Amino acid sequence: MDQQRFILPAAPCNVQDSVLTLTSSLGSCSSLAGNYTVSPAAERLRSILGEDDDPTPTLFTEMDTLQHEGGELEWKESARWVKFEEKVEEGGERWSKPHVSTLSLHSLFELRTCLQTGTILLDLEGYSLPQIVDDIVEKQAQDGLIAPELKEKISFVLLRKHRHQTKKPIHRSLADIGKPSPSTKDPSQCRSMNDISVTPSSDQLKNKFMKKIPRDAEASNVLIGEVDFLDKPFVAFVRLAQATTLGGLTEVPVPTRFLFVLLGPQGKAKSYNEIGRAMATLMVDDLFSDVAYKARDREDLIAGIDEFLDEVIVLPPGEWDPKIRIEPPKKVPSADMRKSVFSLNELGQVNGTAGGGAVDDDEVMPAPHELGEELAFTGRFCGGLWLDIKRKIPWLLSDFYEGFHIQSISAVLFIYLGCITNAITFGGLLGDATDNYQGVMESFLGTALAGTVFCLLGGQPLIILSSTGPILVFEKLLYEFSKTNNIDYLELRLWIGLHSCLQCLILVASDASYIIKYMTRFTEEGFSSLISFIFISDAIKKMVGSFQYYPINMNFKPDYITTYKCECLAADQVAPMVLNSSAQLGQDNLTDYSLYNYTGLDWSQLTKKECLKYGGSLVGKSCKYVPDLALMSFILFFGTYSMTISLKKFKSSRYFPTKCRTLIADFAIIISILVFCGLDYLMSLDTPKLHVPTEIKPTRLDRGWVVMPIGKNPWWMYLASFVPALLVTILIFMDQQISAVIVNRKENKLKKGCGYHLDLFWVGILMAVCSFLGLPWYVAATVISIAHIDSLKMESETSAPGEQPQFLGVREQRLTGILVFVLTGVSIFLAPILQFIPMPVLYGVFLYMGVASLNGIQFWERIKLYLMPAKHQPDFVFLRHVPLRRVHLFTLVQITCLAVLWILKSTVAAIIFPVMILGLMVVRKMLDLVFSQHDLAWLDDILPDKDKKKKEDEKKKKEKKKAKGGDHDSDEELKCPRENPPSVKIPMEPKDQSVHPPSSPDPPYTHPPASKSSLYT
Repeated sequence: MDQQRFILPAAPCNVQDSVLTLTSSLGSCSSLAGNYTVSPAAERLRSILGEDDDPTPTLFTEMDTLQHEGGELEWKESARWVKFEEKVEEGGERWSKPHVSTLSLHSLFELRTCLQTGTILLDLEGYSLPQIVDDIVEKQAQDGLIAPELKEKISFVLLRKHRHQTKKPIHRSLADIGKPSPSTKDPSQCRSMNDISVTPSSDQLKNKFMKKIPRDAEASNVLIGEVDFLDKPFVAFVRLAQATTLGGLTEVPVPTRFLFVLLGPQGKAKSYNEIGRAMATLMVDDLFSDVAYKARDREDLIAGIDEFLDEVIVLPPGEWDPKIRIEPPKKVPSADMRKSVFSLNELGQVNGTAGGGAVDDDEVMPAPHELGEELAFTGRFCGGLWLDIKRKIPWLLSDFYEGFHIQSISAVLFIYLGCITNAITFGGLLGDATDNYQGVMESFLGTALAGTVFCLLGGQPLIILSSTGPILVFEKLLYEFSKTNNIDYLELRLWIGLHSCLQCLILVASDASYIIKYMTRFTEEGFSSLISFIFISDAIKKMVGSFQYYPINMNFKPDYITTYKCECLAADQVAPMVLNSSAQLGQDNLTDYSLYNYTGLDWSQLTKKECLKYGGSLVGKSCKYVPDLALMSFILFFGTYSMTISLKKFKSSRYFPTKCRTLIADFAIIISILVFCGLDYLMSLDTPKLHVPTEIKPTRLDRGWVVMPIGKNPWWMYLASFVPALLVTILIFMDQQISAVIVNRKENKLKKGCGYHLDLFWVGILMAVCSFLGLPWYVAATVISIAHIDSLKMESETSAPGEQPQFLGVREQRLTGILVFVLTGVSIFLAPILQFIPMPVLYGVFLYMGVASLNGIQFWERIKLYLMPAKHQPDFVFLRHVPLRRVHLFTLVQITCLAVLWILKSTVAAIIFPVMILGLMVVRKMLDLVFSQHDLAWLDDILPDKDKKKKEDEKKKKEKKKAKGGDHDSDEELKCPRENPPSVKIPMEPKDQSVHPPSSPDPPYTHPPASKSSLYT
């Protein structure tokens, strides 16, 4: 009973009548029994919202309350809404933090009664506030709601000055420095009691809050107050035909479209304030605002309130603190389902979707796996390629001018450092595998050439080309085969590249990329996770290797520092020292001094290099001392990674203005690199640095820049190379297309379309070109491409206070990719600058790219569930629909496949890596025998040919539920008879017997008269 008194406070009026009326309008009890009867409110809203789909403007709502100060009246701003509520903190002279509005059911019922009995003026032709006020007052007098002698008094009150919360405290925070303070020099705008101003004040025009409001926004004003000359409330709801700027009425110069006025007798200010808050909250509700714009009469507005009440969730008063302000959620659910005409079919259900507890919630299936029309099989020669070209040509110009943004600078520098580090690493490994037929120089030039051409002409310029591990394994095996059989390596490689190019073109012409439709999230996430773990493991391996090259001096003892010395002795002094057991000599200290004859040297003044050069020997315990470069390298490595992670999250921190936080987050990687490069420079330690070739010449001097196709190998080799080329083609196709699918995910909200066929076409052409030039082969790099997209993500600039910036998509353009690869090509001339970058810093960047690419991968989130107790697991949507044991089983299968791929890539068998990617598709096909289509729809994606089976599963489930529900029909009928609509009785006071339900189980129901609220007593 206490909870019921809290939700609907006891009042002199009969609030139960409002509840009974509301229950009748929401629909009959048959909806609760499973027979979804459409309520009158649903029918009315369907007719309103189904007329047109034109979007309505965003509403800025301001609530002003009437204040009595010194015998004078004025309207003072007390709260505002764009999406969430902000209150004026009276003591702190500031706005509160945005929070979710918490309303009592009593205030909503009172508001409903106000709209039922008050004045409703829709599409009023109003151009000034005095004229609008006159129309409202005149309408009330005509309807007999007020006495004629009160017209002048009400008009006088409604036209009082409005004082907005524009004053700033004297002491300003650091975040406000640089922002101009609103002017307070015009007393007529702040404290004057004259009539309201006709034009917006300078404070309104300069208000920085306008940045939080969309440009096409309109205002709704809520005026709440109590006066001594009224004996019953004065209520009016006005919708103007055209939004009009009403001078100083609103805090910001936004045209007003709606006006809600509530004036009442004194003594009930709190009740009036709660009704005003309820009205303001309704006006910023997405669905009710649509209803308010399209309402044709009073009943339409009432239906809108009924729908709002149908979705309300009640919090028991004894289980939470009403004083606590609920923080806005990180992600606000979309109102599209509520706005949809079809979703209004079940508005008769009471809280049908509240808390995810709907009866048929488990039958709801996730959105199907759609890859778009780009992968549709055309059945025509080069049909897919032609469609890709037609799709990309209209965007060609915008692909360049949209790249001119400050965010692009950060993206270019970040990806550039990742590319050159990868080129140097891969080039060094390739040089070791091919005896320098391909080395660092070839890797740099090939990266620059292939990347620039692809970003300039490819179908998806956000993809970054690079060499991969399987290609390196293939090159190593090919070189060993050529060396063993006395075959020219570069000529054989040229013909393999030409055959592979031809095979890629055949795949393009036949629309073979259609097979990508059968690659579900299972395959995509397995592949991308593998590449991410490779990046992470390689970065850690390189750091562990530095501890071997630069071991920590663990034998150093500070107490014996006086005995640590290192001297340079001449050659003729070495022999006696050898006999002295205390001399610290080693093989690295001795030199073939017989080759030298230096007699006039001061050996004690020579450096270490000079001593060894002139045949001297280093003697002493500190001669082997090496600074702790490994520890310093680890600091640079982990510091770069951790600082980048922290600065990337800085965008959502509480410090500094929004633009400053955004700038820091965009340049997080560059800032981290500069900071730790500066630290390395200050420490002046000989840490390993980035070494870039300084001359444009082949790594191996006995080869040229162009490979001749014939002359060194037998003729049959040109034909036999078709077989290894087939393996390379499979590798290229799978690597390229899976990476493209990951880049083109719908989560990235790409708008310019994909180009799978066009991408594969240019990859094949570039294979032939690189083969002629003796350069490495290139394909899409998954991790670097994901990092490229992540660095170009766009967010909304005008987000409501408390609302998280909305992800708008990716800055799709070609400029960043082109600049990255052009810079890679000219890195040879930037060697004097690049030599100051420590390699551990770049390894930290590699680690960040690997970890960042795991974000958003469901597979990774499911792995972490193994370590979480059930009560601490996040509220993932798939956990609501799939048992946890089935989730773990599905994850275990993926982990097993990932382990197999990892073992293969670490051995010579890595050459069959692309075949194993196809094996993932086979494993996914076999999972249809283990998991139901319902479970796979939530954990993965339904295969295209499984749509029929999915429908059969759904049909069986419905029949099973229907049969199960038949056993409870009699119980439902006893609980809620279907013949008569039920009435809901809410006891207001435990001692009041008049509100208790009658003893009859099925009382006849008659529609009650318009209920009277406590405002009218």
